[in-house]
Amino acid sequence: MKKKIFIDGSAGTTGLDIFRRIAGREDIELITLPEEQRKDVSARKKALNEADIAFLCLPDAAAIESAGLVENENTVLLDTSTAHRTDDAWAYGFPELSEKHYEKIKNSKRIAVPGCHASGFIALVYPLIESGILAGDARLSCFSLTGYSGGGKKMIAEYEGEDRNVLLDAPRQYALAQKHKHLPEMAKIAGLENAPVFCPIVGDFYSGMEVTIPLFACDINGTAEDIKKVYAEKYTGGVVKYVENGDEEGFASAGKKSGTDAMEISVFGNEERILLTARYDNLGKGACGAAIECLNIVMGAELTEGMNI
Repeated sequence: MKKKIFIDGSAGTTGLDIFRRIAGREDIELITLPEEQRKDVSARKKALNEADIAFLCLPDAAAIESAGLVENENTVLLDTSTAHRTDDAWAYGFPELSEKHYEKIKNSKRIAVPGCHASGFIALVYPLIESGILAGDARLSCFSLTGYSGGGKKMIAEYEGEDRNVLLDAPRQYALAQKHKHLPEMAKIAGLENAPVFCPIVGDFYSGMEVTIPLFACDINGTAEDIKKVYAEKYTGGVVKYVENGDEEGFASAGKKSGTDAMEISVFGNEERILLTARYDNLGKGACGAAIECLNIVMGAELTEGMNI
């Protein structure tokens, strides 16, 4: 039997991509609203409660409002906003972290899709906390390179417009006040007591992401080889995998996994200084790909159905 799916916020970057990905699936029946009803609360409420599964592709406040409109106890919500990612009542949508995470996604009616930057950071840190290589009170730093599509329609228009600012020609660091909205999620889900010093950078390329965490070997309980072993044993599936010597002749491009829904984990450096890297697409495993993966788990479909791995 087909599952009825509604995308609340289907006009945004994430909503449009999810719609494109699932529109042709034979196991899905899409509930859509005419343009004039797209922001109508009563129409959205009706659609949300008719759906077996609903995506919330909205700003935080609107996502909270939409979740409050759901009265059907059988409707599953997949929220792509930041609103519910640290809420214990919601499953965190990164099944590769543990069997517990997978089962909670599978059995939950409320699932928070991870943030783009947070996905790479958590994928790198969670296994090291879990294994004891990193202590929960570790103080880390992290920098992350992203394509401009992560900024949504407004930023895409800025980068692709005819009269674009010359400052966009060079990479731009942002969230300089260290209050990025992903920080609470990064710390809590990874199992850290302290949020990292976080340096996100947007560049003049459409999509792709590279998250890097530098470590001093003296600050961990183990070696780089121990870290590699943990990742190799943890990430064996089709979506997230550990790659030995994953660089491109000494370079590591943030665009390597652009256009895919996969994530590649690697370890570089030497005996004294170590670099942990996660490369993926900010619109793939960093957003829509992760949402589709969670959808497949909820539906009992093939894990990578509708995904590009």
